[in-house]
Amino acid sequence: MENDVLLTEEKNGILILTLNRPEIMNSLNFKMLHALKAQIEAVRFNTDIRVVIITGSGVKAFCAGADLKERVTLSPMQVKEFILTIRNLFSSIEDLNKPVIAAVNGIALGGGTELALACDIRLASNNALMGLTETRLAIIPGAGGTQRLPRLVGKGKAKELIFMGQRIKAEEAEKIGLVNRVCDQGELLNEAMAISTTICEAGPIAIEQAKYAINRGMETDLNTGMAIESNAYWICIPTEDRLEGLAAFREKRKPVYKGE
Repeated sequence: MENDVLLTEEKNGILILTLNRPEIMNSLNFKMLHALKAQIEAVRFNTDIRVVIITGSGVKAFCAGADLKERVTLSPMQVKEFILTIRNLFSSIEDLNKPVIAAVNGIALGGGTELALACDIRLASNNALMGLTETRLAIIPGAGGTQRLPRLVGKGKAKELIFMGQRIKAEEAEKIGLVNRVCDQGELLNEAMAISTTICEAGPIAIEQAKYAINRGMETDLNTGMAIESNAYWICIPTEDRLEGLAAFREKRKPVYKGE
């Protein structure tokens, strides 16, 4: 199982990446980070893939964060390397030119919650448990948690959760906007697939530009954000997909988008 720390499956334009270390709650070690990095880099230029789903193997955990058994064997310099590796990986997930859905199927603590935060849409099973618990180990979130969490749930709530190292259940996570929706565990992946299938019906260039405009616009003032949106819109105008969308509407049929 250690040889297959990341499982991959493709279904109708959807890539499912499954963290596969269930015996230690899918915790993140260097090997898994490198495997994830390779998949994210490859899918960026794979036009056959429209959506990525990230989930965990088994029924107990999405990802319990960093592998602390590995961590204790690392030198301070290696710990810095790990943090830089995971931070850059999660940023590449956030910046991927395709939507990424986190299907949080259980415990997601520390780096597990940070991985979910880097995704575009977060679904949680009703047994999910989430939180940035690093301060209880005398460290802080190092893979974007101090930055992405307050942008999602607000500064005050983020400080409360991080300062206390608090763990919250799925219902609370949905209430504060940490996850988009909560599902029965048995239906979690089906729900993620249903959302992905709907996204796949839209124009892939439009989806890419919408994600870019939202992500970049959130980091600036409204006027600059509007300019970012305009530039993203202009990219869509000369595409064959836009003409196909108009033709399909006129002919009362489903459009067939090719990402061109």
